[in-house]
Amino acid sequence: MSMTASPDNQVHIRDLSFQLLFSETMVQERVRALGAALTESHAGLNPLFISILSGAFVFASDLIRVFDDDCEVGFVKLSSYKGTRSSGDVQTVMGLEKDLHGRHLVVVEDIVDTGRTLHFFLNHLQEQEPASITTVAFLRKPHAVEFPVPVEHIGFDIEDKFVVGYGLDYDGLGRNLPGVYQLIEG
Repeated sequence: MSMTASPDNQVHIRDLSFQLLFSETMVQERVRALGAALTESHAGLNPLFISILSGAFVFASDLIRVFDDDCEVGFVKLSSYKGTRSSGDVQTVMGLEKDLHGRHLVVVEDIVDTGRTLHFFLNHLQEQEPASITTVAFLRKPHAVEFPVPVEHIGFDIEDKFVVGYGLDYDGLGRNLPGVYQLIEG
């Protein structure tokens, strides 16, 4: 088996070990709070939630379920990661097929570290003249930011360390963990 859990709040994925950072309860409480804030700010606007795949799909799924108004959902696949490091090269693998002109957009991202991916994508969205763009990130690494991007709603700020769980993976594994786990270095 490539992924194992241990009773001491650690998980082992392939050759790495991770320690629990945010429990499932903490994650769900924060998602409910973000959903309430978005419901208030986007009431009556029928926003289009754009989930950046693959990492944000779990967060986006929970977030739209706690959004208490009409909304639509779209997906885009952007990639810049290989293993535990960003490659620095953003690629669009799968794009949106909706007209975004005049729409209220809520961009849902799993993690903002350097900001490169989000910077690239927000510039692309602006060209399509939406009515508004609101960005929601489940996690942000404020000390890793190289491309300052607006993130109006943040689940948690974390250290510049590699994390898995709640949609985030290490070489394809760990997305299904209900909490968030930080790499144990050493």
